[in-house]
Amino acid sequence: MNGGEIAALVAAGGFVLLVLFTAVPLLKLGKVLDETRNSIRDLNESVSPLLSELTETVTATNKQLARVDVITENVAEVSANINSLVAVFTSAVGSPLAKFAGIAQSLASSLTGKKKK
Repeated sequence: MNGGEIAALVAAGGFVLLVLFTAVPLLKLGKVLDETRNSIRDLNESVSPLLSELTETVTATNKQLARVDVITENVAEVSANINSLVAVFTSAVGSPLAKFAGIAQSLASSLTGKKKK
């Protein structure tokens, strides 16, 4: 064996060691990738039913919100009617009542004014 053959054997041994040292992390990385793939598959299987349930919930919520809108419109209409009724009642009863109160006040002041003299 000459020097070149010994150097070739040393280089070949070094290359075998390099392959062995890199094979272990590559095998571990392969296991990590397999686990990641399995996790993604499980997640994909569980997300589909959740999305369909979420869609049903949103649809039901939208129906309820539509009902609340109708109720709100009716309440606003009733409130406007009550406001109009109060305005009519105030003008119908309030004006004569104010006049009556004014007359009563003037009578009371005139009676108390005569008593003081």
